Amino acid sequence: MGKPTRLVSDIDFDKDGKQVTWLGLPHSVTRSAYGRIMIPIACIKNGKGPTAFFQAGNHGDEYEGQIALAKLIRALEPDEIQGRVIILPAANLPAAMDGARVSPIDGGNLNRVFPGDPDGTVTQQIAYYIDSELFPRADLFHDLHSGGGSLEYMPFASMHEGKDAAMNARCRDALLAFAPDLALVWKLGNDIRFAPAAAMHRGVPALGGEFGGTGSVDRKALAMVERGLRRQLVAMGIMEKPKDWAELPPPRRASVPGDAWHVFAPEPGLFEPATDLGENVRKGQLCGHVHFIDNPARAPVPCYFREEGFVVCKRHYGRVERGDCVAHLAVDEAW
Repeated sequence: MGKPTRLVSDIDFDKDGKQVTWLGLPHSVTRSAYGRIMIPIACIKNGKGPTAFFQAGNHGDEYEGQIALAKLIRALEPDEIQGRVIILPAANLPAAMDGARVSPIDGGNLNRVFPGDPDGTVTQQIAYYIDSELFPRADLFHDLHSGGGSLEYMPFASMHEGKDAAMNARCRDALLAFAPDLALVWKLGNDIRFAPAAAMHRGVPALGGEFGGTGSVDRKALAMVERGLRRQLVAMGIMEKPKDWAELPPPRRASVPGDAWHVFAPEPGLFEPATDLGENVRKGQLCGHVHFIDNPARAPVPCYFREEGFVVCKRHYGRVERGDCVAHLAVDEAW
């Protein structure tokens, strides 16, 4: 038995009906000695059945998931489902309210601190609540992301491929049920500091996804998320098929095989890209140049792709520091 969480709430996950409330995280500061950080949470339940756990706002500057889940909270009613849907639309609330990737309180990146710590920083305490209270209740976890302020992605839903073949198959089935235009498999290891990997460590099939980026809201990606969440609920037996249900073809499947499919800025400066999203590139092809505006006589430094594939992600900000990711590739795979 682990330590109890310090977050408090009046939510009853076993109660039928629709509850929209808050998790109170004690946070004592000068302006509020007995204050709490109030993190919104919803539980919609009707009888016995599986539980879907949907989360957004893991990173605060990633908006498609936050909007989709807020809309789902308002729209979904208990009489539409058989089972339970738990929704955390702004998991790292301090980061979400700041429009930032990390928390302005402790600098914490929620997607790098699982399984968390009940006595740790604000971000670690949030992770601990999710890991100890929500994952054990879930039959499926979907963590909705986008590229945030610094990156732009081709929208996709994703899974992490681990060593457990049976778990990989369950994740693959959930990914197909979501029916994205592009389905991506991460093969970079199974670091349990990441929310999906932490859920899988708990025995819960888990999905992710990058639905846009640049700190904006992509309308097509948002529509993909809204459609996909309901399709997942249908696939789990939580919802019945709507009258306008349409069978969709299998999505394009791709993977990121490893670190070598990423390109990093070799110097600080201004990055000029040489490729666009979706473009097929060769190994050794030019990715872009870093320019030195403070020393314009200096020739720009080129950087190159180390592998072949298509550009699934590129940097949004023009200014870079050495080590910033400026692009990464994915490679097509057969189902």
